[in-house]
Amino acid sequence: MNPSRLLYLAIGALALSLVAAPRYAQAQGRVTLDSSYGCVSCHAEHRQSFIAGIHSEWGMRCHDCHGGDPTAFEIASGHRQPFLGNPNKRETVQLCASCHSDPNQMRQYGLPADQLAEFRTSRHGELLLARGIDDGPGCTDCHDAHTILPPDDARSDVHPTNISATCAVCHDDAEMMGPYGIPVDQFETYRASAHGVSLYEKGNYASPTCVNCHGSHAALPAPPGEVPNVCGQCHVLVRQEFFEGPHGDGALEGEIPGCLACHSQHGTEHIPAESVQATCRECHETGTPEDVMAGKLQETLVQAEQDLEEASHSIDELVRHGRDVTSARLRFRTAKANQLQLTLVQHSLDTLRIEDLSRRVRSTSRGIQEMAEVSTEHRWEHKLMTIPVWFLALAVVFFSAVKLSGVRRTYE
Repeated sequence: MNPSRLLYLAIGALALSLVAAPRYAQAQGRVTLDSSYGCVSCHAEHRQSFIAGIHSEWGMRCHDCHGGDPTAFEIASGHRQPFLGNPNKRETVQLCASCHSDPNQMRQYGLPADQLAEFRTSRHGELLLARGIDDGPGCTDCHDAHTILPPDDARSDVHPTNISATCAVCHDDAEMMGPYGIPVDQFETYRASAHGVSLYEKGNYASPTCVNCHGSHAALPAPPGEVPNVCGQCHVLVRQEFFEGPHGDGALEGEIPGCLACHSQHGTEHIPAESVQATCRECHETGTPEDVMAGKLQETLVQAEQDLEEASHSIDELVRHGRDVTSARLRFRTAKANQLQLTLVQHSLDTLRIEDLSRRVRSTSRGIQEMAEVSTEHRWEHKLMTIPVWFLALAVVFFSAVKLSGVRRTYE
């Protein structure tokens, strides 16, 4: 070998070994990608990124995925077969699965070993593996190639705050989605939805993302009959009420798209109380018994919200009067709990329970309003009682002034 080549490699390897502290761990001690590891002499740009990933922490090295001879410093010998330099998407899936489909390897890390089986059942896996279409994503499209981070790491592309944007890389691409008839506004719509606002603006990590509804490796759109069950993973009580009502059977039979009949898919929104009847009229004609019921339901929901609002104003008035509002606030919480229960029960369309909860909200709210009215009456009574006191005080001042004036004239 050319001596200058050897010197160049030695200097380069020494410099690379000092770039960052090694993070590779094995049971028998620390291992490093140092000057004796030939891969870094050419692929220095991957060293730092790989060290930052989770695989390096468990002792994996370049040749565990790519093969070759890591002790060699020449390309030909370093790439000695078996060697996988730049695998395509299908090769990457099989490579990752060689470990992640092995229960004996995954058990120690508490990871499932069925991702490849799930991926094969997904739309992505069907495109990539069954039909050989590269529009289907491989492992590294979502997890990166070298800096592979766990989902709970905020830097990870599959972290709850990042996963939707990761999906949008493809699903916002009009050219890619065009042949499949898939719209490209899902990410924008999701961010503006109740779920998106909860996640991105309120920091609620329990809010669902793409993978919570569609699955991660087994990504599929939910058929209409499955939608209530998908939503019911989070909205357990709503699902229970829904299936107790007349819409539940229709959803199971696929006649209506479950929750999506009233709430849009990616733009999932809260239906305002004043819009309930208009929403029902998207399926039920005006003047039908269903439409009449929707009108009564809307009146009930609107009235409950108004009762709560008036009760809240009454508490504010009590505070301005300097009254103890401990009891009023406890009553308000009871009324609010009944109103929230009402928003759940409305999915069952059980008129008796709906009317009962509405009466409870109104009764409790009215009690708070009466407390404020009594406080106001007491304030007026107090003001009226002070009139004689002020009159007497003014009279004393007046007669004192007259008396003082008389005394002055006497001495003059």
